[in-house]
Amino acid sequence: MARSVTTQRKIFTTALAWGVGLLIFFPIYWTILTSFKTEAQAINDPPLFFFFDWTLENYAVVQERSDYMRFLWNSVIVAGGSTLLGIIIAVPAAWSMAFVPSKATKDILLWMLSTKMLPAVGVLYPISLIFIQLGLLDTRIGLVVVLMLINLPIIVWMLYTYFREIPGEILEAARMDGAGLKEEILFVLTPMAIPGIASTILLNFILAWNEAFWTLNLTAASAAPLTAFIASYSSPEGLFFAKLSAASTMAIAPILILGWFSQKQLVRGLTFGAVK
Repeated sequence: MARSVTTQRKIFTTALAWGVGLLIFFPIYWTILTSFKTEAQAINDPPLFFFFDWTLENYAVVQERSDYMRFLWNSVIVAGGSTLLGIIIAVPAAWSMAFVPSKATKDILLWMLSTKMLPAVGVLYPISLIFIQLGLLDTRIGLVVVLMLINLPIIVWMLYTYFREIPGEILEAARMDGAGLKEEILFVLTPMAIPGIASTILLNFILAWNEAFWTLNLTAASAAPLTAFIASYSSPEGLFFAKLSAASTMAIAPILILGWFSQKQLVRGLTFGAVK
């Protein structure tokens, strides 16, 4: 029997959820709002929330100073390429750990996770030397490889968790029907794990999109993504908050659109499943 919930509890829970949501969204809202202010209004005390002279000057200055589309395209290639390469490597690895485990499987998983505890600056110097020797410094290929490697433990762990939920009997039935290893992974396992793979792709795309340490240290101009685009508005003269906010808004806009689109697709999929 379902537990009864009072009207007051529903109102309190809804208000609390809205309050937490607005609190989390406030930094994004403030960044977007500041991008429409002048530099003087951006540092005004007390802060100006609505009643100020709205302007698009910051966006014009940012676009005039920097080639936004070049930075955006670099971010799309680097984030998308690293995520795709990570999925290609992680799917067979997670499959073997989930369905053909060995005595060392748990140790390998823990070791992979432990690499995320290593400070990135600890391996910056050797990776920089390797990139210089291989000619990968300030290249998209170099960033794709680095971001794939730093996010690979998360991809493997997430896929391993999803694959563990799939009954092994289904794969055994596919083998009895004559499916080889390639067909088993591509045509049996992958379609059943599409929700988990999609979640993994989305999370790791966002992680690669937001990565700043490696993109700032391994790029200069040619392969610089949006993180370098934003960092360029920090100068020895100080922070230009309005222009920095405009650059940040232009950088997060694609992710906000992607998040909105993903949410719409998820709701549509759940609704379709409920109707069926």
